[in-house]
Amino acid sequence: MGYLDQTLTFESDKIYYYDEAYGGNFEVMMDWEDSLMSASAAYVCQNGGDILEIGFGMGLSAGYIQLHSINSHTIIENHPDIIPKAQSWASNKPNVTIVTGSWFDVKDNLSTYDGLFYDTWGDDNMHQFSSSLSSLMKVGGVATWWNNLGEENNFYNISDVTYDTYNVTPTENCYFNSTTYYLPKCQH
Repeated sequence: MGYLDQTLTFESDKIYYYDEAYGGNFEVMMDWEDSLMSASAAYVCQNGGDILEIGFGMGLSAGYIQLHSINSHTIIENHPDIIPKAQSWASNKPNVTIVTGSWFDVKDNLSTYDGLFYDTWGDDNMHQFSSSLSSLMKVGGVATWWNNLGEENNFYNISDVTYDTYNVTPTENCYFNSTTYYLPKCQH
């Protein structure tokens, strides 16, 4: 059963699902990421303009993006349990557009952006991110993505990536358990 077929459980501090084959819970997102979502939003919004967020999750980064002076905020979400939460969150925000479906399937219908934040879970198209980045970015635009490797590791092989480091104290989870987070930064 793939991620999009999983029934998600939403609690105040996390989103997760139970995977029978694994024999336990898979956390999708947790509130300990809050400071990292704030830092990611600040980076992608540093030039204002039009922002693309791939993955809504708990809406932490979306909330921080909205605190910046931006023109538009496009959010792509594909999980059927998260889509209504994203739509409800965006309902009173005139500069937000929710696009449903796979980011890879809709990318050719999108504009170009001044800032891009990519943070997905169970994304079958993650290997396409680096080759798609230039078609989504304006010249001079900036991008970052969730880096769950716990080191300066350029998983996507994107050129000219630098990193800011953040001390974090994650609660127990299945995706990130380092005390140092390396926030990737890329200018297009």
